[in-house]
Amino acid sequence: MLANLITSKTRLRLLVKFFINAANEGYLRGLATEMNENTNAIRKELNNLSDAGYILREEQESKIVYRANKKHPLFSLLQQIVRKHVGLDDIIEAVVSKIGEVQRVYLIGDYTKGFDSGAIEVVIEGPFINLNYLEHLKPKIENEIQKTITFHTTKQYEGDGLLVFEQE
Repeated sequence: MLANLITSKTRLRLLVKFFINAANEGYLRGLATEMNENTNAIRKELNNLSDAGYILREEQESKIVYRANKKHPLFSLLQQIVRKHVGLDDIIEAVVSKIGEVQRVYLIGDYTKGFDSGAIEVVIEGPFINLNYLEHLKPKIENEIQKTITFHTTKQYEGDGLLVFEQE
């Protein structure tokens, strides 16, 4: 979906990196290594995103570090778009509405660090979760979002994942 709108794969990967989790940050060479891209391609896209105000650049210990600009008027919208692109909205909607008493849903693994690896790890927290239905639902969601999903269930999660849903 988003790949049709944003034709630069490098730009798309940077958007996922910085907007899936606003705590993510990176510097030029580290991002180039992480994304297996040359530094010129990364530099060009970082400059474009920085000039548009979507990401911030800040010097730290002789390196320029980049991170999402949380104060940008489109920050929330960009974060929603990136999460939709990754498939989080579909996962949350399917899981929360159909598998039991879900209290929280956390994203863990590669995507919390901004790596668009194609493998999504989700922790579902709640007192009663219908595991049979979850296993039945998994291939349907994977087919829809074109990514593999690993579900972890628990009554209480105490890790450091990215909270993407909380029952009010």
